[in-house]
Amino acid sequence: MPKARTAPFPIDRRLFLTGSAALALATWLGIDRVMATEDEVAAAIDEFTGGIEPTGDRVAIDIEERVENGSNVPVTVSVDAPLSGDDRVESVILLGKGNPYPVVATFHFSPLLASATASSRIRLAQSQTIVAVARFADGTFSATERTIDVAVGGCVM
Repeated sequence: MPKARTAPFPIDRRLFLTGSAALALATWLGIDRVMATEDEVAAAIDEFTGGIEPTGDRVAIDIEERVENGSNVPVTVSVDAPLSGDDRVESVILLGKGNPYPVVATFHFSPLLASATASSRIRLAQSQTIVAVARFADGTFSATERTIDVAVGGCVM
C-alpha cells in the first residue's frame, strides 16, 4: 500500500482562520494609512514643475462630480494653448490626492495633434481632489483641481 502524502507545510483549520482574520483586520485598519499624503502630492507636483509654482487657469478637467464606482472613472483634460510655438503645451500630469500613488496619468502632446485634449479612464480610491498641472514650452505651468465624490473606491491594495 502506498504511503499517504503530507503537505510540506501542514496547516490546520485554526491556523488558517486565525491568519485570515488577522489579514482582514490589518487591511481594514490600515487602508487610510496607505493613501498618499499631502507631502507626497506636493513632491510629485514639485518634481514635475521643478519647484516652479503653477499659475493661471489654462487647464480644465472634465469629470463627473459624483461617481458610483471608482474603478473606472472617465476623465478628459484639456489645455487652452496652441500645439506649436513658444507657448505650446508639452505635457499634463494628473494627480489624485486620495489615491495610494498620487500620479494617476501623464499626457504628452505633439504638434501633430489637432487639440490639446486627452481622455482616459482612471481609478479613484475614495472621494478626493483631482489636480491637473500643465507644462508649457516657455517654462511656465498652469494648474486646476476638481473635487470628486466616489461612492465605492476602485483601488485595491
